[in-house]
Amino acid sequence: MVKIGNITLPQFPLLLAPMEDVSDPPFRAVCKTLGADMMYTEFISSEGLIRDAIKSRKKLDIFDYERPVGIQIFGGDEDAMGMSARIVEAVDPDLVDINFGCPVKKVVCKGAGAGVLKDIDLMIRLTKAVVNGTTKPVTVKTRLGWDHSSINIEEVAERLQDAGIKALAIHGRTRAQLYKGEADWSWIAKVKNNPRIHIPIFGNGDIDSPEKALEFKDRYGVDGIMVGRGAIGYPWIFNEIKYFLKTGRHLPPPTIQQRVEVIRRHLLRSIEWKGPVLGILEMRSHYANYLKGFPNIKEFRSRIVTLNSFEEIDEVLNEVSRCYDGHIVVKQPFAFNKAQKEEVCEY
Repeated sequence: MVKIGNITLPQFPLLLAPMEDVSDPPFRAVCKTLGADMMYTEFISSEGLIRDAIKSRKKLDIFDYERPVGIQIFGGDEDAMGMSARIVEAVDPDLVDINFGCPVKKVVCKGAGAGVLKDIDLMIRLTKAVVNGTTKPVTVKTRLGWDHSSINIEEVAERLQDAGIKALAIHGRTRAQLYKGEADWSWIAKVKNNPRIHIPIFGNGDIDSPEKALEFKDRYGVDGIMVGRGAIGYPWIFNEIKYFLKTGRHLPPPTIQQRVEVIRRHLLRSIEWKGPVLGILEMRSHYANYLKGFPNIKEFRSRIVTLNSFEEIDEVLNEVSRCYDGHIVVKQPFAFNKAQKEEVCEY
């Protein structure tokens, strides 16, 4: 078992990474059903919480079926981070997570997210403010460093642990890399093998298959894995990894009927949580990834993103199910579309 404060997770847990505009309650519900052991909200601005901004407050919504679930906050001001930790505790998450990893320019320019990697003393002060502001376990998600010449994750891990965090998730890239190149897990292994480190260390970056999960587990010795972009459009990855780690065999890929059922479930949750207009509108970005790999699927996708009622969308989904009955597609790698290149942030 893996312990994060008073939270008990299974041996080698699989975590859903916090992703802006992706890991909202509807998507988290799907991932939980398909094997995610712990999940996080989209990141929430500490300043937004204090101002009582509607969008920030909405992201505080968590549900009992998600547990254990963490609420992730970010910011560059100690007082705001401490105050937001107290606000977050009021909705009773299982833990509070701090985002020190988001590389997006609009976050970094505010001295938050990965921007804090340039000022480790500030990072520690912000962490202590959150630890002192809540009774919940505090965890951190971060990167290796600002750039290749300033990788400082070993020092950061020790100082964060000393500041009181109960677990650390490390994305194996620097801020300068964004999502380019391969994640370097050797630095994550150095942190895990440091005899001073006694908190759980979770690895993140490039996990998109059961084989890679097993390889990284064995090679780097981390306590668990955090999956981000590999779950977009393919939440089955959690159960597939678990089955492969246990048996060495692959689960059959999801049938078109199973894909359609998960899309339908995701859509219904989206409508329930966001309302019929916004729920349908924001679900449109998910269809392409759910249906990736099927021949001539573009016609159906083009139709479905123009529809404005569940009944109309459901009718097209039934057509897709009938048309591709018996057609199996293995997992396709996630690819950013033009809009997502700047907006989707795997912290």
